Amino acid sequence: MRAFQKIAVITGVLDEADAFLSDHPSEIMATPLGPLRQVEHSGKQIAILCPGIGKVHAAAAAMHLYSSFAPDLFLIIGTAGQVSNLEGNCFYLHEALQADYGTLENSKDHHGFTHYNAGAWPMGPSDWAPFSAHPMPGKLTLPKARIATADMFVKCPDRSTYLRDTLEADLVDMETAALAQMAKLLDVPWAGIKATTDNANGESSGDFQANLAAAAQRAADSAARFLTLI
Repeated sequence: MRAFQKIAVITGVLDEADAFLSDHPSEIMATPLGPLRQVEHSGKQIAILCPGIGKVHAAAAAMHLYSSFAPDLFLIIGTAGQVSNLEGNCFYLHEALQADYGTLENSKDHHGFTHYNAGAWPMGPSDWAPFSAHPMPGKLTLPKARIATADMFVKCPDRSTYLRDTLEADLVDMETAALAQMAKLLDVPWAGIKATTDNANGESSGDFQANLAAAAQRAADSAARFLTLI
């Protein structure tokens, strides 16, 4: 497996960034997207940036880190909602897709939306495929998940069912697929580790707040382990 020496870590929520390698000596740099924390771990240089929630923030962070840090690998970590019955509470993101890119013909139901590859011409027959992540190291042994990304916090069971059944997603978040798309454009590998806070239903707001700290730590611990294996 390819060796990586410079890892750019992106999160959407500050709690997720703060949980990662929090006991390591660090250097803090100011950036237009927020404080950039740099640490060393397992002989690797790690740059950690939390630009904020959503696809634009994630893509902007990827571009900023690409130009200022020149990473060998992008790594997105943190939390997500779960929409499938996949067992586990912390997952390796082997695939990501944008759930809100396409053509809307009928807003009354989900079937009025036709999905396309992000950035593709949104006309004609539906044609889409997820972005593939760097392979998980065999010794990490996390369950693998496909994540669907959209600029919305999902609290609707019907939407969760749609993401599961139509897009074959296991998890939902607001950043990963945007990072994956930028990584592809920049020709830099990407990886992702997310722990679940909620089931993307009517209880999600409260569940997210209640479970954020523990889930962020699960993802952070697994990400630290991941870095020792690549």
